[in-house]
Amino acid sequence: MKKLTIAILAALAVHGSALAGFTEGANAYNARNYALALKEVMPLARAGNADAEHLLGLMYYMGRGVPRDYKQAFAWHYKAAQQGKADAEYVVGAMYYTGNAVPQDEKLAVQWFHKAAEQNHPDAQYALGLMYRNHVAGVPQDVVLAYMLWNLAAANGHKNAVQQRAALARQMTEEQIEEAQALSRTWRPGMALPAQTRTGAMAP
Repeated sequence: MKKLTIAILAALAVHGSALAGFTEGANAYNARNYALALKEVMPLARAGNADAEHLLGLMYYMGRGVPRDYKQAFAWHYKAAQQGKADAEYVVGAMYYTGNAVPQDEKLAVQWFHKAAEQNHPDAQYALGLMYRNHVAGVPQDVVLAYMLWNLAAANGHKNAVQQRAALARQMTEEQIEEAQALSRTWRPGMALPAQTRTGAMAP
C-alpha cells in the first residue's frame, strides 16, 4: 500500500495558540528560522501545550532546528495526540502503520486514524478510506464507508480522495452510492464513524 506510506510535509497546518510564544514560534518555523522556532516552542511543549508538542514533533521528524530523530518525533506527537490534537493523532497512526520508530502495529494505526478522522482530518479520512476499500490492516472491506470517508476528505480539499472516490463510484451500485452520500450528509465532526453499513459489504 504505497499510498499509505507516511508523508509528513512542512505544509502541515500549524494552528494558533493562546499561549504567548507559540505564534512567534510558528511564524519563525514557517519563515524557516528554525533556531528561533525551537527557542519559542520547546518551553511550551515541555509545559504540555499540544500545538507546541505537535510542532516540535514535526521539527524532529523533518530534522529542522534539531537533528532528525524519529523516536523524539513520535514521543512529542504522542503527547499531543493524547490531548486530542488531530494532526498528531494522524502522525502517530502513520508511524504505527509503517513501524517508524515504534513496533509496527496496524491495529493501533487504525485506532489513531479513526480518532483523527472523527475530528475531520482529511489525511486520516483518506487513509481509512484506502483501508476499507482494500480490506487491509484488519479493516473489513466496505465500499460505502470508503466512499463516505473519501467524500469527507474531498470536501476538505484532499485531491487524491476526489480521484479515488470517482474511481470507486464507477464500481458501485446506485444503492451503495446513495447510502454513502446519505452518511456523508448526516455526519458531523466529533461524531463516531459508522462501524458498518447496510450495503457496503456487497461486492461492487
